[in-house]
Amino acid sequence: MDDLEVRELRYFVAVAEELHFGRAAERLGIAQPPLSRAIRQIESRLGVRLFERDRRGVRLTEAGRVLTREAGAALDAMTAAARRTQRAAAPKSPLVLATKAGASHELLQSLLDATAGDPDIGPVDVMLCEVGEQAGLLRTGAADVALMHRPVDDLTRLDAEDLLTEGQVAILPAAHPLACRVQLSLAEVSDVPDLPMARWPQLDGAYPNGPGPEVRTQSEIAHLVALGRCLLVIPASSRAWQWPGHVSVPVVDAPQITTIVAWPANNSSRQLAAFVRTATRLTASGG
Repeated sequence: MDDLEVRELRYFVAVAEELHFGRAAERLGIAQPPLSRAIRQIESRLGVRLFERDRRGVRLTEAGRVLTREAGAALDAMTAAARRTQRAAAPKSPLVLATKAGASHELLQSLLDATAGDPDIGPVDVMLCEVGEQAGLLRTGAADVALMHRPVDDLTRLDAEDLLTEGQVAILPAAHPLACRVQLSLAEVSDVPDLPMARWPQLDGAYPNGPGPEVRTQSEIAHLVALGRCLLVIPASSRAWQWPGHVSVPVVDAPQITTIVAWPANNSSRQLAAFVRTATRLTASGG
């Protein structure tokens, strides 16, 4: 069996993500007929059906779901290989640290202070991102290391070390009656008729989701809470970004969140290893 080409994998992933040949062709910048032929050729070569096509639309088969997962990993690896090769050729290439904007602020500042001037680590560039983006940045080589949260973030094909564990808080408009409380329960913040809990995109588990507006960026969150349109439950250390018009109240029975330092499983650079050692030593000592 011949190996699949990178172009074929990109074609397949576009259809798998769009579940529509017309939209996938538009996204790829090609006409639909050659895209359909390419998918048929992949199916013929592999001897499997990747998509079910009928009047109801396009759906992935079980084989298609497997190839979606594997193709994504392969494409990420190729992108990462190119980026890391280019950066390796640059003199004194900085270590790129990805973190959610506004999250773990005190820990991030302590890490930057602790690693400053360390010749084994060198310069550290901070790449601020939005919720759930760190894993993709690591897998594609855009970042070398990231601060992430367990059990919320996707750690597939990543290695990690735990740094600190903390509770969660509700971020509320300062004028709301609940803002006067010393503590709250998940039941209380999940059932506020005039202040629905916000929804996180594509996140399951420890971050509670509600019926309120979907939030994707810190600026969206800050504005919606300040306007009295929603409340939010987040790790306690993330409240560093809260506005004067916000109040944070501990949610005593919310699942605990562990901040971790994560990196691609196949990255064994000395620069990265030195950074991870410093991060774990810093948090172990309470620094």
